[in-house]
Amino acid sequence: MKKVNATGVAFKPAGKIYDFLSKGVESKFGDKVIVETEKGEDIASVIYATREIDVDPKAEMKSLIRVATEEDLENHKKNVSEEPEAFIKCKEFVTEHKLEMKLLKAEYTLDRSKLTFFFTADGRIDFRALVRDLARIFRTRIEMRQVGVRDATKMIGGFGLCGKEFCCSTFLRKFDNISIKMAKDQNLILNPTKISGVCGRLMCCLMYEKDVYEDGCLPCGTCPKEQYTDDEFVKLEDLVDDNSGGEI
Repeated sequence: MKKVNATGVAFKPAGKIYDFLSKGVESKFGDKVIVETEKGEDIASVIYATREIDVDPKAEMKSLIRVATEEDLENHKKNVSEEPEAFIKCKEFVTEHKLEMKLLKAEYTLDRSKLTFFFTADGRIDFRALVRDLARIFRTRIEMRQVGVRDATKMIGGFGLCGKEFCCSTFLRKFDNISIKMAKDQNLILNPTKISGVCGRLMCCLMYEKDVYEDGCLPCGTCPKEQYTDDEFVKLEDLVDDNSGGEI
């Protein structure tokens, strides 16, 4: 392993954090920076300011180029304002070519060297004709990127059953593996409509209390039925309805 000075950045809110070589570029948390990527120059937000990390000597790391200038920010703003138009045009072509896919979003790189369209589909899609039409209209490289249902939900955003914004689009930077066992350990009602998110997968929040149960707290289903409090002797069934899923 070798030590390098790196800066951690994210390209989207609650997005995955990537390390880039700092190369002497001074930045702080929240700064917008321009980074070198495989698809061209792009803009990102600083999550971790420059710090020393260990990396594989054979690993190839991209670099920070500069802190974003006013011109960079204006170009980014212009790109974002034109992405809906690109989205609508692509959707028209999808309909014209009768492709079984759901378009989610269009996204330019900062230098407009690539225009990426995100979509979901049940299987593989032959979109070669679609890409040709898009390249002819937008005069740049076109990428069609298929994503899963959880990534699609994260990208679109919205509100969960709890009434709050999706965890995945506000603060969760990666998806954990969620199992039905987590719901069983918490004595939750195993009703798919109660424990599944808008994406149709088990809710990410089932993970939040997983460690509490694994570190020694008994699952609700095995708690003693009678307990003493500081003041009196109570029965658990007086507090918890068996059909409530554990709610008091």
